[in-house]
Amino acid sequence: MHAYTKTKACLERLVNEHVVPGMSYALLDGTEVDQRVLGAASWWPQRETLQPNMLYDLASLTKVVGTTTALMQLVEQDRVSIDDTLTKFVPAWQDTRVTLRDLLTHTSAIGGFIPHRNELSADQLRAALLQLPVGPGFEQRDHYTDIGLIFIGYILENVYQQPVQTVITQQVLRPLGLTTATFTPKSKQCVPTELQPTGLLRGRVHDPKAAILGAHCGSAGLFASLADLIKFSQWFLSDDDRVLSAKSRDLLQTDQTPQRNLGRSLGWNLLAASDNSHLVSFHTGFTGTILILDRVTHQGAICLTNRVHPTQQNQRFIKWRPDFYRTFLNEAARIS
Repeated sequence: MHAYTKTKACLERLVNEHVVPGMSYALLDGTEVDQRVLGAASWWPQRETLQPNMLYDLASLTKVVGTTTALMQLVEQDRVSIDDTLTKFVPAWQDTRVTLRDLLTHTSAIGGFIPHRNELSADQLRAALLQLPVGPGFEQRDHYTDIGLIFIGYILENVYQQPVQTVITQQVLRPLGLTTATFTPKSKQCVPTELQPTGLLRGRVHDPKAAILGAHCGSAGLFASLADLIKFSQWFLSDDDRVLSAKSRDLLQTDQTPQRNLGRSLGWNLLAASDNSHLVSFHTGFTGTILILDRVTHQGAICLTNRVHPTQQNQRFIKWRPDFYRTFLNEAARIS
C-alpha cells in the first residue's frame, strides 16, 4: 500500500502532542487498508492503554452509518421519497413545507431553545422537538443540527413500527457484518469520554439528547470499533449492492440541497477533492470521530478518538481537523 506518510504524521501528531489520549485510524486505498492503534484509552482516573478492539462513541457518525443508510433503503424500495413531507409520517409536526430532503441536508431551519432540555423525559423531549419553529433561512442556507436526523429516525419508526436503533441494527449493522457495533455496549469494552459531575462516561452515550431519547434517537448513540468502521467503509467504497445499491451511494457524494448549491448531500457533508474534479463524502462526530470516503477514487480515512476525554473543552482538535482533511485529500490525489 502507498505510504500516506504526511497523513499519518498529521494523525499521529494528535497523540504525540497530547491533544487526545489515543487514536485508532485506518487509511483505505481500494482493497488495501493501513491501520494503527496508538496511545491511551484514558488519562483519568489513571492511564489505560488503548486496545485494538475497543468501542468508540461514534456520536454523529451514527447519522450516516446508520440512519441515512436505513432511510435510503426505503427510498430504493419506493416506500419513501426524499421529497415527501415530514407531516406525511409524523402528523404531530405542523409545518407542511418541511421535506425529508430539508432534514437530511440540514436546510430545514428548524431550531430554537428548549427550556430545561436535559431534564426532560423522552416523551417530553420528543414533544418539545416537534413544537420547534422553522426559522429564517428555510432551504436557503444549511445549519447543522441533530434535529433533522432525529426526525428522520421518527420517519423510520413510523414505517417499521420499531425504535430507530432497532431498525438500524436489523437493516444495516447485521447485514454488513458489523459484529461489535451496538447501541448497548458493555462499559469495559468502551473508550471513555467525558468526566462529568455524575462521573466518567464510559459505555453511555455522550450526547445529552441521545441519552434521553434512548432507542428512539437516530442522531447519535452508536458505539463501534475501528474494525467495524473499516468494514462499513470498504462496503461504502465498493460496488457491493448489499444493504444499499452502488447507485444510491454515488448519490451520497453529490450536492442534494434544495437548490443544489450548499455543498451538502443526504445525511453526509461534502469536501471537494484536491483537484476539484468531484465531491467526497465525509462526516464528523462531536466525541472526536471522522470519516472521509471517496467513491470515485475508492480511498478513505477513518479517525477515531475520544477528544472529549477528560473534558470537551478541546479546541485544539477542532482547529486541527481542516488541516487533516487537506493533508489526506492532497496525498490521496497524488496516489490515485
